Amino acid sequence: MTQKIRPISICIFYHKGRILATEAYDKVKKQYFYRSIGGGIEFQESGSEALIREVREELNTEITNIKLLGVFENIFVYNGKQGHEIVFVYDAKFKDKSFYKKENIPVLEGKIKSNAVWLTINKMPKDKPIYPDGLIKSIKKLI
Repeated sequence: MTQKIRPISICIFYHKGRILATEAYDKVKKQYFYRSIGGGIEFQESGSEALIREVREELNTEITNIKLLGVFENIFVYNGKQGHEIVFVYDAKFKDKSFYKKENIPVLEGKIKSNAVWLTINKMPKDKPIYPDGLIKSIKKLI
């Protein structure tokens, strides 16, 4: 099996001290964690184009004011498999302002359904990390 570095785009949707994230579970580590909305960048697609597409696919909505915050390297193990990503981290705004008032936002990633929730940056759960590592620390420097 060929191992590859995967480029991805994610968005934090920073709003009033909170960011939007989905909860996921690593069944090997038996650990819940959070991840921002987004996904893989396709060949000939820019990071911001990938983000727009991923938000449409996952949340069925449109975004505006897309701003690149930084780029992370994410080397990890998930469900027992090694992974390596170059992560373009963006902030953006929802065109539909009702998203900022929702407690749970339905997410559809392929056939997998989940919910996105608003997390308060200064009150992140200690038992559920958010990935990539260093994301919250970097966000705090920007706000």
